[in-house]
Amino acid sequence: MARNLTENQQKFLNVLFEEAAGDVVLAKKLAGYSEGSSTTTIVASLKDEIFDATKEYMSRVGPRAAVAYASALDDPTQLGIKEKMVAAGQILDRAGIVKTERVAVESAGGLFILPPKNSDDAET
Repeated sequence: MARNLTENQQKFLNVLFEEAAGDVVLAKKLAGYSEGSSTTTIVASLKDEIFDATKEYMSRVGPRAAVAYASALDDPTQLGIKEKMVAAGQILDRAGIVKTERVAVESAGGLFILPPKNSDDAET
């Protein structure tokens, strides 16, 4: 259930990932909080909302990361491509786009069934 936020709290969340570029101190100023307001207290009071906004932001930048990752196919010699691929891969992982790993399990032998334990076996 969404809780009612003050005007300043809503403005803080609105500017956090845009104008403030993730800077909570700048977001506090842009939201209209006074200089004496504790940034730690503001962030603590909005912890759940910030978490949800972060997940939403990662969903929004996910497509950019996918495009950046795929750009290596067009130009694998571009400057900084390794770093770009690592960063894009990390964003995709955190956005929930994870690589699938498959493990092949093979067995050359059959099934070996042990007899049930006797109460005498438990003492030894």
